[in-house]
Amino acid sequence: GERTHSGRGASPLQDSNLRPTAEQDLAKHAAPPHLPSICHKVFNDPIHGHIEMHPLLVRIIDTPQFQRLRYIKQLGGTYFVFPGACHNRFEHSIGVGHLAGRLVQALNERQPELLISPRDMLCVQIAGLCHDLGHGPFSHMFDGMFIPKMRPDYKWKHEMASVQMFDHMVKVNSLEPVMKEHGLVLPTDLLFIKEQIAGPLDPPHPGTANQMEGWPYQGRSEEKGFLYEIVANKRNGIDVDKWDYFARDCYHLGIQNNFDYRRFLKFARVCEVDNKKHICTRDKEVGNLYDMFHTRNCLHRRAYQHKVGNIIETMITEALEKADKHIKILGSGGKIFSISTAIDDMEAYTKLTDHVFEQILYSSSKELAEARAILNNVVVRKLYKCVGQTQPKRPLDITMVRDSEGDLCFTMASQPRSGTDVTFQGEDFVISVIDMDYGMKEKNPINNVRFYCKNDPSKAIKIRKNQVSQLLPEKFAEQLIRVYCKRTDAKSLEAAKKYFVQWCINKDFIKPQCCGQIGEWIPRR
Repeated sequence: GERTHSGRGASPLQDSNLRPTAEQDLAKHAAPPHLPSICHKVFNDPIHGHIEMHPLLVRIIDTPQFQRLRYIKQLGGTYFVFPGACHNRFEHSIGVGHLAGRLVQALNERQPELLISPRDMLCVQIAGLCHDLGHGPFSHMFDGMFIPKMRPDYKWKHEMASVQMFDHMVKVNSLEPVMKEHGLVLPTDLLFIKEQIAGPLDPPHPGTANQMEGWPYQGRSEEKGFLYEIVANKRNGIDVDKWDYFARDCYHLGIQNNFDYRRFLKFARVCEVDNKKHICTRDKEVGNLYDMFHTRNCLHRRAYQHKVGNIIETMITEALEKADKHIKILGSGGKIFSISTAIDDMEAYTKLTDHVFEQILYSSSKELAEARAILNNVVVRKLYKCVGQTQPKRPLDITMVRDSEGDLCFTMASQPRSGTDVTFQGEDFVISVIDMDYGMKEKNPINNVRFYCKNDPSKAIKIRKNQVSQLLPEKFAEQLIRVYCKRTDAKSLEAAKKYFVQWCINKDFIKPQCCGQIGEWIPRR
């Protein structure tokens, strides 16, 4: 095992009242003796047990902007497939805030020479707590399907909205004085929190030291750059956000989680890598990290990209599209917003949650009739049917599987040579192109991880894949192509499957798996 520092570093839960008036006080992590001890609130979480929360974190939790996360499903439409997956962004965010504190505290105790201050620790916890404030209805369905469909020219991500919602939350709840009371330095620490959530926000101001050194962050110097690897690790994807959703999602989905973050906490330490400080782990943990990314891929394959869950989210997206201009949301200054424009105003966006599903479903207006019918079909399980799944032999863009009008190319060119006289239009089908990977597209994320050996914990090393196992994947990304048919009568479905197989042949895609009664018809390749 690893030899760790025997003394216990001060907890941000104990001395975050410290005002940063002297650098030596920050380095010692010791609160002035005249400050009273802080009373913490305890949350009983099914994943992490009893969690202690600093009063500032509790103050953030008790805002309308954070409480909104109670009404946004963590896994969106997956809940319609897995009955246990009813958990929400609220409890996940609390879990990430807790784990962020655990990791930064472990580094502080193991390496006091890093001079991690109580301010640093509290900011990291706040970033973990607030990293998902910007999610919309049904989580990734909103930013991955609905917004791109409604506003294709707007490159919007929920991380951007999280930063905007954080700013809005601080302003409307007058949190700046409270943050100062607990030792934060504004606006520097607000920048640090937002940079942890979304990465570098703006180019450094001209003439600053950061700009001259090429360091993109403004909240903390490069000396403490490892703190940016805790909540959302842009370097290799190993962060506390994944740790919580692996554990929480597996728990609610009924799927085994093969990664134990507690073990990573035991071995995490900061080492110098090319004159920069990064979080590293023991060399013997490399196999466990490959298992972690394999677990991520399994969750996508078995749950997140489930063929029924995906088409349910497609149908919900279609319903929201038809209802968009008929749903009125009151925003700032009395201005009215739609579902797709609420992201432009955080006061309006605060009011947009999964409840929009029931708002449409139980409406009686004629304008919402089409959207209501689609959602009613979701409720009674009248879903579009998957006619097949295939894979391209080389990566492709979705436009390559559509015709010049943008429709799925199930035309006469794809009509099977025999076996059916049914014809289709492009609007009869839904095509879904799914990218599956280890988190960094075609790259191996472990190539960006550094390790240390027991006999020299200060030296960072790289471990190549062929040094670990011959059974590890050769490729780290693939694409799946699924086709769904909106016409669900038996004759149309049988014909659609034959069209699909012929289409795969024409496109030189991988031979699809046997699809029911047409298995004998599929030509050998």
